[in-house]
Amino acid sequence: MKLKPFAILLLGLGLSFAVLELGLRLIFGFGNPPLLQADSKTGYRFQPNQKLFRFGKSIEINQYSQRNPPISAIKPPNTRRILMIGDSVLNGGVQTDQAHTITERFRGLLGGSIEVLNASTGSWGIENRIGYLREFGSFQSDVIIFQIGTSDLIQRTSLGTLIGVDPSFPNQRPWSAISELWSRYILRRFVRQALIMPAYAEARSPQDKAAWFARNSQSLKNEVRSLRTAPETKNVPIIVLYTPYRDEVLPTPQLPLYKAEFFALLNQMKLPVVDVHQAWSSIPVEQKSQYFIDEIHLSETGNQAVADLLFQQLCIQAKSTWCNP
Repeated sequence: MKLKPFAILLLGLGLSFAVLELGLRLIFGFGNPPLLQADSKTGYRFQPNQKLFRFGKSIEINQYSQRNPPISAIKPPNTRRILMIGDSVLNGGVQTDQAHTITERFRGLLGGSIEVLNASTGSWGIENRIGYLREFGSFQSDVIIFQIGTSDLIQRTSLGTLIGVDPSFPNQRPWSAISELWSRYILRRFVRQALIMPAYAEARSPQDKAAWFARNSQSLKNEVRSLRTAPETKNVPIIVLYTPYRDEVLPTPQLPLYKAEFFALLNQMKLPVVDVHQAWSSIPVEQKSQYFIDEIHLSETGNQAVADLLFQQLCIQAKSTWCNP
């Protein structure tokens, strides 16, 4: 029996959609994004225990929402443990393979029996990072490193109100790879909808920026004081890794907003800082132009450069005891 033209058309469309769906899943990882969950202390964080392939990159989230393989809450014997806390710059996102995150590159330089924990989620502000520490503790780490960028100094604390609402903050798998491609990428690009609410954005007005800088500074100051008095962390070194915007180092270095005030606060708190902005301001434009994939986020080459800087300043120059194997 011959198929009617309409039936042939439907069959062809069905096969085309099936091939497209399969290709998007297997080649790009659409339909399987990293999932988030709302959380009372961190605002939101990655759902535990995820392992996936996305845009050619591997991503693994452990039971504590860290971008790491599973770990023990109790540090294993004869192991050094470094806890790094940050946002999408530290996390690396789907554009960074698990092996090329800042934390993994740093771990590779340190050698020996060591764990470098990556507690981070995109758009986390300073208070979100602090919330993670208060929820999970320090994991008996030998050192705590806060990755803080220019944008974080004036960023509002991110809330969990968009989890499961905005396609960029999914809490469950999309029903198909095609639907995710459409809603998360194509629709946003061409319709130009402002889906990100102010709770996830930097402060805008000068008064708002000043208010949030003061609030974030005080929150960090209070948390450092708390860490230095708590039995588990009172002897644990606390370090800041300061990361800049792209246009603050390229092509001509610029002084980031509130950097001077922030560094004065760090000096007052006696917190060592690894200043990526200063280090990258003096290197050739051709070299540092390879370090960014957009205005804020780093390439895998940039991640390696940050790891190299951490190792050079903390382990070679400062000879930090926790660096020793």
